[in-house]
Amino acid sequence: MKKFITLIICSAVCCYFSANAQNNLGKTDDMGRIELTAYVPPQIEGITESARANLENKLNQIVTQNGLGGGENSRFIITANISVLTKDITPTAPAMQAYTLEVTLYIGDGITGTLFASTSVTVKGVGETETKAYIAALRNIKTKSPEYQKFIDKGKEKIITFYNDNCDFIMKDAQTQASGGNYEGALWLLTTIPNVCKDCFMKAQNYAQIVWQQKIDRDCKATLSKAQGLWSANLDGAAANIAAQEIGELLSTIPAEASCFNDVKSFYKQVEKRIREIDAREWKYILKDQQQESERIAAWRAVGVAYGNHQQPTTYNIRGWW
Repeated sequence: MKKFITLIICSAVCCYFSANAQNNLGKTDDMGRIELTAYVPPQIEGITESARANLENKLNQIVTQNGLGGGENSRFIITANISVLTKDITPTAPAMQAYTLEVTLYIGDGITGTLFASTSVTVKGVGETETKAYIAALRNIKTKSPEYQKFIDKGKEKIITFYNDNCDFIMKDAQTQASGGNYEGALWLLTTIPNVCKDCFMKAQNYAQIVWQQKIDRDCKATLSKAQGLWSANLDGAAANIAAQEIGELLSTIPAEASCFNDVKSFYKQVEKRIREIDAREWKYILKDQQQESERIAAWRAVGVAYGNHQQPTTYNIRGWW
């Protein structure tokens, strides 16, 4: 997979939001949540694929039940290490396998390898086989435990500090991406900033609107040019009808806010008129209307998230965490 876009990290000390300041920001919706990616490293002692899936599910539950979002493209991760403390055979008929596991959870920056918070829990499980006993122990992780709330809060505080300390550098990175024509990459960087980092979040929102306009202006010209090329090569009879179908699908994707939309409307009328001349029928395609602000925000966030989902590294940097 592609590597994450490198962020320049500054060591300058800046103030961060206190718990009270976070509460004053109001309810955090899914778009504004801090995201943690659940990551189960390959080197955990004794873990099987089924146990791995169970542990990942537990990590995601802890994240969501404590007010954070479970992300796939976050640089910030929640991960775990497991140590087998005891492994016994019960004196029962039939004999059963009994495991005692120490599960230690970690939150940190999976790119720089900075550890933010950790906590440990001991769990036990019994099963007919070693695998079943191992999974039974993992199922005894109580994801609603108050201990995890403290753990999550500490990790969240560190993540907020990261965004507040590095906002200018994230914005600069986004500007560099946009200047190079990578509008999707810029939007992805801007979508990673949660709204609990209020000042940085608002800067990102405002700049994202500019980047989104640049993207749709570029895409509009490219899509219109492609449609015009199709039409020029297929002006008559059945070929025109076939080309008009593809052209209609292309034009119907262009946002009304794009700078070349007046040219799109003119070309649309030209194609529509020709279709009527050929077989006296209505052309069924409809151009987009102006979007509401909420729709535009949702659109550029979707582009950023889609781009980010292809940037997840194959491994995270957790050296020295245990």
